[in-house]
Amino acid sequence: MLIDPVFLLAAVPAVVITGISKGGFGGGLGSMAVPLMALVISPVQAAAIMLPILCCMDLFGLWAYWRKWSVRHLMIIFPAAVLGIVLGTATFRYLDADFIRLLIGSIAVMFPAYCWLKARNQGFGSPKTWVGRACGTLAGFTSFVAHAGGPPINMYLLPQKLDRTVYQATTVIFFTGVNYVKLLPYGWLGQLSGENLGTSLILLPLVPVGMGLGIWLHKRVSERLFYRVCYLFLFLTGCKLIYDGVVA
Repeated sequence: MLIDPVFLLAAVPAVVITGISKGGFGGGLGSMAVPLMALVISPVQAAAIMLPILCCMDLFGLWAYWRKWSVRHLMIIFPAAVLGIVLGTATFRYLDADFIRLLIGSIAVMFPAYCWLKARNQGFGSPKTWVGRACGTLAGFTSFVAHAGGPPINMYLLPQKLDRTVYQATTVIFFTGVNYVKLLPYGWLGQLSGENLGTSLILLPLVPVGMGLGIWLHKRVSERLFYRVCYLFLFLTGCKLIYDGVVA
C-alpha cells in the first residue's frame, strides 16, 4: 500500500474534495481527484485507488438523497453510460490518458463559458434526448478512464434547471450505478490489486469528512448560488484537466 507522505499530500485533499462534490456541493469538482493524485502516481493507479472510495461515497450519497432523483433523466443517460464503460473496457490498453484529460477539460471549459455568454442574452433551452444519450456515453467512457464523468453529465443536466436536490440526487444514483458497474472491468483488468485496495482502505476514513461537508454546504447555499458554484467549479476543473493534458 502507498503511505508515502508526498502521495498522501495529494491523495487526502483529492478524497475530501471528491466527498464535498458527491455530498452535494461543487458539481464536477470530483473530476479533479484523479488528476491531483496523478501528480505523484500513474493515472491508471490513481483511478484504481479511487474506485472503491467512490463506491463507499456513493452509499452515503444514496442515504442522503434516496428516491429524490429524476427517473426520466436517468432512463436517458444511464444505459448510454453502460455503453461508454464497455467502450472504455474494450479500448483500455490503447487509451492515451493525457489526450482524454485534454478532451474532457476542453468540454468542461467550453460548456460553462457558452452558458454564461448565452444566459446574458436569451438564456438556453434544455438539451434534447439525443444529447443526453451522447453525454451519457461520453460520461461512461471518461468515468471509466479517469472518474471524470461529471463534466459530460453536467452538460446535459445543468441546463435542465432541475431543483438542486433533484439534480444532486440524479447525479448520485447515476454515478453509483456507473461506479459499481466499473468494478467488474476494473477487476478483470487487474486494477484492483492488493496494494491499490490497501491504499483505498487507508483513505476511507476521509469519506464521511468530505461527504459531511458537501451535505452541509448543499443545505445552506441558495439555489442560484449553487448553480453559479457548479459552473465555476466545472470551469476550474476543465482548466486543470487541460493543463495536465498539455503539460504531459
